[in-house]
Amino acid sequence: MGSAGKACPYTMTADESEAGELALEPLLTCKLCLCDYSMDQMTTLQECSCIFCTSCLKQYVQLAIQEGCGSPITCPDMACLNHGNLQEAEIACLVPIEQFELYKRLKFEREVHLDPRRTWCPAADCQTVCHVPPSKSGAPVPVECPVCHVTFCSSCKEAWHPQRPCQDILTSPVPTEQGSLIGRETEAPVKQCPVCRIYIERNEGCAQMMCKNCKHTFCWYCLQNLDKDIFLRHYDRGPCRNKLGHSRASVMWNRTQVVGILVGLGIIALVTSPLLLVASPCIICCVCKSCRSKKKKHSPPTT
Repeated sequence: MGSAGKACPYTMTADESEAGELALEPLLTCKLCLCDYSMDQMTTLQECSCIFCTSCLKQYVQLAIQEGCGSPITCPDMACLNHGNLQEAEIACLVPIEQFELYKRLKFEREVHLDPRRTWCPAADCQTVCHVPPSKSGAPVPVECPVCHVTFCSSCKEAWHPQRPCQDILTSPVPTEQGSLIGRETEAPVKQCPVCRIYIERNEGCAQMMCKNCKHTFCWYCLQNLDKDIFLRHYDRGPCRNKLGHSRASVMWNRTQVVGILVGLGIIALVTSPLLLVASPCIICCVCKSCRSKKKKHSPPTT
């Protein structure tokens, strides 16, 4: 009678086999959060093949849209060799539908702003895209809105002024006979940046505005330049007095912080300047020695 064979002490089931395969699946590191994820948790960009975790990529795209990005959203990897951009189909998969619609609107507005053959109607209650007639000499030409039928200047966007240059219209304290189209009234919801003339909408918040297109800082009410007004003295006097939108204590705290930073930089400069004067001979000697050594290395051997 033959002896029975020795039974296998452990037999791997199908579920355990699949779990083992999942455990052996290689993990990839996200360049944004530096965490390891499996392939199904990652997203590869079509244009540059860079790979990131889907969670980080969603946050990156949503933040770019919230900040008013109408330009192509670039690859978040600063060292991307292919300088890739996210495709619209990729953006649509990463953000909610309302954010994707906002991105398409911002992108369209940017395209119109950069197109010399198109411009927005400057009337506050009209959002029509108007076609600019060609100009051989590059001089401003009259543009008529096909919806509200107002005629405005293609350069300054004010009412058409054939007998006066644009600079006189913009600096004139008195409105033209037809009135200002974009409106310089202090409570207008939409205005143009005084520098790049791009349209800006203010819903609420501080009256100190910064254009996202050209980084120019100005007052929303009177459009005065505030690039050098670090203490916000503009809102201490004149027609914009106390219209900043912050409490007096908040303004004083901001000024205290600015003064503290300036004083700190001054102290650092005073402390380091004597040390630099003392160390300057040593630095000069080191530079001279390095120059001499380089000359010796590159000088041809004497025969």
